[in-house]
Amino acid sequence: MILAVTAMAMFHINNQTSCRRNSRAVLVFGGWVVHLMIVQLLMSLGDAGTISEAFRFLFIPFALAPILHAVLLGRTVGAFSAIYVSMLGCFLVPRPDDRLGFLILSLVSGMTGVLLSNQVRKRVQLLRAGLYVGAVSLLVATALGRLDIASCFGPGAVDHLQLLGKGGAAAMGTGIFTALLISGLLPVFEGAFHITTDISWLELSDLNHKLLRRMQLEAPGTFHHSLVVASLAEAAAEKIGANAPLCRVCAYFHDIGKLKKPAYFIENQQDGGENPHDSLTPTMSALIIIAHVKDGVDFAVKHKLNPRIIDVIQEHHGDSMVYYFYRKAQEQKKAELEKVGKGLENPEDLPQVEEKNFRYPGPRPSTRESGIIALADTIESASRTLRKPNPAKIRALVDDLVRAKVNDGQLDECPLTIRELALLKDSFSTTLRSMLHSRIDYPKDEDKSPTGTKRLEAAAQQSPNSGTAGGKQSAAAKMAPKQPATTAWKSDYRSARATEGY
Repeated sequence: MILAVTAMAMFHINNQTSCRRNSRAVLVFGGWVVHLMIVQLLMSLGDAGTISEAFRFLFIPFALAPILHAVLLGRTVGAFSAIYVSMLGCFLVPRPDDRLGFLILSLVSGMTGVLLSNQVRKRVQLLRAGLYVGAVSLLVATALGRLDIASCFGPGAVDHLQLLGKGGAAAMGTGIFTALLISGLLPVFEGAFHITTDISWLELSDLNHKLLRRMQLEAPGTFHHSLVVASLAEAAAEKIGANAPLCRVCAYFHDIGKLKKPAYFIENQQDGGENPHDSLTPTMSALIIIAHVKDGVDFAVKHKLNPRIIDVIQEHHGDSMVYYFYRKAQEQKKAELEKVGKGLENPEDLPQVEEKNFRYPGPRPSTRESGIIALADTIESASRTLRKPNPAKIRALVDDLVRAKVNDGQLDECPLTIRELALLKDSFSTTLRSMLHSRIDYPKDEDKSPTGTKRLEAAAQQSPNSGTAGGKQSAAAKMAPKQPATTAWKSDYRSARATEGY
């Protein structure tokens, strides 16, 4: 009872972030109950003689609850489970002499599973964790004397080798079975407790989703923008230890609301084409731009996207302002005021320019991942305005945009620290430098064109090396310095690489 009370107290103190909902508390303590019931069952089978005394501990899935909780709720909860199921399980061991061995085996196996279950993004990683847990259990059991290796080299060596082989098969088989069981049950637990693991996020990152395929066809500029934002956000999330797969998937879908009216967004407009905003007032244009957040939520709900994706769609603009159309409205009002001063307009007919009409409805980003995507979205859009980008310009742009977000209060509800913001700026700058790198302007190959051929023929006729009528070089040709062979080779090499597009 004392252990159970202390476990509840430690859970309440240390796991408020990962287990804020009651359903997650049920998942943790329910997992303990099932784990301990399996231990009790195997202990009873050992007492009944169904399982050999030497193998009884090797058939216990020590890493079941720790790995399950580590994958679903994080390594902190997994380590918490490994400690307390080990201590509580000691009371289920019938012989007091075996309790210390059980505690050691359970702690080592459970912690091994937790350490190997960090950022599981493929199901094969769970299988590998099960194999390592089985191997560690076998080694610890041998060190504790549960299996006698020395007897394999004495009388009855064959029997002892068979016994050792059965023990190894039991340990490895239990580890693999534990991993396969958890892998199979993950979708059930994710659906029942509304949890999304990294494995599921990677499955959701498939670009063949109906909405993403539609975006490729109807809003290709927005689709490309989303891909770049996803790359920026994922790299930044890995830099500070946030959920990188979540950032990638949410970035793919954060602008799906633009599918409602794709032509009203600059990235989907062709150069020289008609801009629909030219025939609209700034207020109406701002309303259309702002509406893509609400439209995105509608699309997400209709297609049953993950709730975390819906949160990012709502929060990625916060309650920031659509500055372009706000300034355009102010300029129009200023022009109207000049007309009023000249007596050409009635003051009562002046349009009202209210700041709230040009702000997104919010809410502001409330998670680290949502804040990262909000910053990546703004930085990617602004980076398109850079002319002849270089590292200094890119870094200055990133610093200015992050500072503007902070000063506007858009990150006030986001748990990003100042240190993490500094790391994010470094990551954004590095990723943008790799995306916006400059290219060398290669000269056109004019030798193959008709004009180039004529130019070469004319040059050949006037060349000193072509000789005179008597077949002799001119004095100027003799006195001209000859091009070194090395320089000529380098020139030919550059020309060859240029024609290959290098």
